[in-house]
This record gives sequence, C-alpha cells and structure tokens, in this order.
Amino acid sequence: MPEKEMSEKEKRIRNLTQLYYSRPEIQQIIYDFSKNREISPRYFEGFGKRPDSLQYPSDIFQMTKKGATSFHCSEELWRDPLRISTDLNEKQLNELRIGWDLLIDIDCKWFDYSKLAAKSIIQVFKDHGVNNIGIKFSGSKGWHLLVPWKAFPKEINGTKAEELFPELPRKIVSYIRFEAEKNLKTRLPDNFYSQFKNVDIKKGVKCQTCNEIAETYELIELYCQFCGRGETKKIIKGTNNKKYSCPECRRELKPKEIGEIHECNHCSINSQKKPNNFSRAIEVDLFELMGLDIVLVSPRHLFRMPYSLHEKTALASIVIDESEIENFQPKDANPMKARIRDFVPDSKEEEASELVMQSLDWAKDNQIRTGEKNEKISGKYAEFKPIQLKNFQDEQLPPSIQKILQGIGDGKKRAVFILLNFFRSIGMEKEELEKRLYEWNEKNEVPLNKGYITSQLLWAYRHKPVMPPNFDKDYYKGIGVVPTPEEMKSKNPVTFTIRKNFSINRVKSKDNSSNKSNKFKNNK
Repeated sequence: MPEKEMSEKEKRIRNLTQLYYSRPEIQQIIYDFSKNREISPRYFEGFGKRPDSLQYPSDIFQMTKKGATSFHCSEELWRDPLRISTDLNEKQLNELRIGWDLLIDIDCKWFDYSKLAAKSIIQVFKDHGVNNIGIKFSGSKGWHLLVPWKAFPKEINGTKAEELFPELPRKIVSYIRFEAEKNLKTRLPDNFYSQFKNVDIKKGVKCQTCNEIAETYELIELYCQFCGRGETKKIIKGTNNKKYSCPECRRELKPKEIGEIHECNHCSINSQKKPNNFSRAIEVDLFELMGLDIVLVSPRHLFRMPYSLHEKTALASIVIDESEIENFQPKDANPMKARIRDFVPDSKEEEASELVMQSLDWAKDNQIRTGEKNEKISGKYAEFKPIQLKNFQDEQLPPSIQKILQGIGDGKKRAVFILLNFFRSIGMEKEELEKRLYEWNEKNEVPLNKGYITSQLLWAYRHKPVMPPNFDKDYYKGIGVVPTPEEMKSKNPVTFTIRKNFSINRVKSKDNSSNKSNKFKNNK
C-alpha cells in the first residue's frame, strides 16, 4: 500500500522540528515545565501514548527523531504521572494529584479580539490581587494565561484544594469570564456589533430583573385535521427540526409557529407572566459571540507546552510579558528567534486567595451559569446555630483548645479550621474571633501567611457555621494534641464548653442564692 503523500504543512513542520528541538535551551525549558505533569507528544496529526513523562531534557529530541512535532501537558500536578490510569476512581486520582495550575485557554479567529480578551482577563486577575501571571502565545490565534498552584490556598474550609479539581478551577474561570466581559465591553471598537447580523434578535433579549440574557422559545401549534387533536408546544428557538406525528392516526403533523416566549432561568420568570420584564438588547455573551471558550477545565486536559511548536503555523508557543501583548504579531513567534523565558511566574504564597473566595461566593449565587446544584448541609448539624454562652471565660475552654492557642508547630492549617469553627459555634463576636486567630498565629513556631487566615475568615463568614471536629478525629492527634478523658466523654469541644459554662453558672447561681438567703436571715 503506497504511503500517504505528506502535505506542505507537514513538510514545513517536519523540516523544522529536528533543528528546533535539538537546541539544549529549548529542551531544558520544556523539561523544566514538565515536572510533575503528565505529558504527551503529538506526531503531527495524532497524540502518543498516555500517560507519559520526561525523565531527561534529551528525551524531547529522542521523541522528535521518532516523529514528534509538538509536546502537550496537563494542568494538573501529579505525585507520579506514570501511575495515572483510566481505571482509577476519583478517590485514587485525588491521592495521586498534588495540585493544579489555573490555565485559561483563549482562542479566537480574530487575533486582535483575542488580545482584548486576554487584557480583560488579566485585569480581572489584578483587580483581585493576582499580579503574577504567566502569559504565552498559543502558537496560532490565541493565548494561554497561567496562575500557578503556589498562588492558591491549599485548604478551603477543611478540604484540601488539590481534591477540588476540576470543580474549584471551573468556578474560578466562570467567575473570571463573567467579570472580564464587563471590562471587554469597554475595549471594543465602535463598529464591533455591526460585524454580526441580527445579533440583537438572536441573543439580545435581556431580563430587566437580573440584567442577564434570557432564553427564547418558540410556541408552535400542532393540529391534526383528521383526528381533531391539537396542542401547543414550547421549543428552544432555532431547533424546530423535529417531525411530529399524531398519537391517534400517526399522520405527520405540520407545526405552525404562533409566537415566542422569553424565560429567565436565573429569576424563574417568563414574558407571559411579566411581559414588561424583557427587552431587546445588544448585550450578548461576548465570549460566545467572538468564538471564545475559556472554560476548558477538565480532568487530564492537555495544553501546548511553552516553546512547543504548532503544527498548523510552524510557530513556537513563546512566553511574553504583558506589555508585549498590544504590539505582538504571530510572526514574532518565529521559533528560530524565540527568546527563552519561564512560563511559571514567581507568585506569592496564596496570592489568589481573594480571587478564590470571590469566585466561590459568586458561584453560589450563579448556579445556573456554573451548572452546580445547591450545596446543602445535611446530617446532625444541618440547622446548627451558634450558642450564646453566659458569662463566658477562657477557663471554660477545653484543654485541647487551650493547648492549640499556645501555638503549635505542624498542622497549623488544621488548627485554623478547628479554632475558626469552634469560636463561631460558641457565638464569639467577629472582631474578637479575628483578633484571637491573628494573635494565635504569632505564637506559632513558623506563623502562617496572614493571607491564608484572611481567606479562611472570608469563606467562613459567607457560610453557615459548622461544628468543629469531634475529639476522636485525627485532626487533634495530627497536630500533636491529645484530648483528655473528660473531653472524650463530651465528644465535641462545643459540648464540653457548654457543659463547663452551665456548671460554673449553676454554682454561681447557688452561691448567690445562698448569700441572699443568709443576708435576709441576718437582716431579720
């Protein structure tokens, strides 16, 4: 069987690959970025085996000699990428995953618009305190923006953040997209909408209550002239391709459009009940209109590695500075002139804490956009409310809590979870709670980053309080605190404190009663 003739594109890229990937600096930069990542080489049209990893920088050139034209990797970080398998369940994958980078993939057929989108998204990052962002040209028509794992809080309300993939980064990206559209609108040229015919008819029906685009449905009438049966159906506008049959005689029914109805999924209202609540508007989903789709967060999703070549353009996926976006042109990604720079920025620890908390708060109120269901607290403490203690003193605190408050070495993040939920559960005022947490942190051998405590406080005060862990949980032993037998009987720090508080107040009450009685006798 004769070999398939090589296309001009393939000839061009293959003539370039061995020369380009033979450069030690290219091998090194790709290898450095591959650490703890699943990688997969692409052989022009198809990918190689998965999972795979790089053991040495020279592996890149060896794969190139076997036909590899580009290299792709995961946004997830793994303890041992070669142990990844499709047979692993979610729990097993969580045990292997040690983190993830937030990777936003911007791709648009209009390169100038992809620049505007990138600038708008970068501005959202900066507005939320994230100033260190990796930026690279995708190699074709867009950009890859990266915020490294280092910038994210490693625990959120007692759950390890590496186990919150892909749910957490999806919420973050959805929030960024929502915020970036506001910024993007201010950057568009005056004639932007004129490029799209009937855009206000197709997409532009807006709910006046929440200011969001409503769903438009067609109302169609189905009537059988033989059987006399008729009904009205509601279908999504533009999807009326289905054939309908009469349930009695099985003859084909010809649908007749009789009108349309607009419904806001966010507010659960429609234009039949509130016709004045909907209006034509040109405020459409800009990312969708421009062909942009940045929500590409999924397990084992691969993206083009920095300085990897692109098969369609023969350009390199080079790293650039933010200041270079404005004047950048694809021709600037000539692989033989590429300037080597690190794609991973030097982020501060938990720099993205505010962004995470704002995203979670937004996602909770925008579950339709994110596809999330209501998060309900279930079980024994579903309706738990803070306790109001009478005449509370520190001597009523459980010994384990008192020991933690003296400062600890390992397990400080677990301690934050215990203290925060305990103090909230006993009704401690917000200012006092924050003061105690920050003072406790200064007593630790190595204090936590203040940003971490701030992020946990922000998260906590946006949600209902939950009880701290019971004394028999590993939370305490894991930080070197061994609960006393008395604490174990009470089971929970809150229960211990309530009993102690009640006991002390009862004794005081008896003493007061006795004193009053003696005083009365003496007066007689």
